[in-house]
Amino acid sequence: MPTVALYNINGERIGEVELSEDIFGSEINEAVLHDAVVAQLARRRLGTHDTKTRGEVRGGGRKPWRQKGTGRARAGSIRSPLWRGGGTVFGPHPRDYSYSLPKKVKRKALKSALSAKVKDGDIVVLDALTMETPKTKEMVKILNNLRVDDALLVTAAKDEVIEKSARNIPNIKTLVANGLNVYDILAYDKLVITKDAVAKVEEVFA
Repeated sequence: MPTVALYNINGERIGEVELSEDIFGSEINEAVLHDAVVAQLARRRLGTHDTKTRGEVRGGGRKPWRQKGTGRARAGSIRSPLWRGGGTVFGPHPRDYSYSLPKKVKRKALKSALSAKVKDGDIVVLDALTMETPKTKEMVKILNNLRVDDALLVTAAKDEVIEKSARNIPNIKTLVANGLNVYDILAYDKLVITKDAVAKVEEVFA
């Protein structure tokens, strides 16, 4: 069972916490991680790109010249894809790029990402993270105490004070435990998570 240090907001080590072997100590599967990241990025694509076919381009309703006798190649429309200003052949049209992975694959990817953070020593567990009022300066001080400058902050429940305090700090993102995802875990150098959030993750993803 993985054991990591437990810190307070002053950056002082106050103990240790045991993590679930199934979630934080599982085998790291890079292929599954790759699949999960690609699927997540695919869901973010807007798919609003569009090109006009020859039927959608304005004009071109009349045959430009008669079929025979002119010496020129036959033409039925000035909006043919062969002409300048004509339609586009096989161009992109609005589409949905998203696709879903099997539930077991998603869970395996998340466990692999969390296990990778533990293995690399890039997880910081806090006994608690609370602030009375939103103060970016106070949040910067806490992160400096923890020697963290690029991190994903994970709390057990939604905390607007924490979110507002961290949202203007570069390379820092806040998430609720239920919203943990593979891409964000891998995108940041450190995973700073509260003790309550660890319990929530183990409860939800066990």
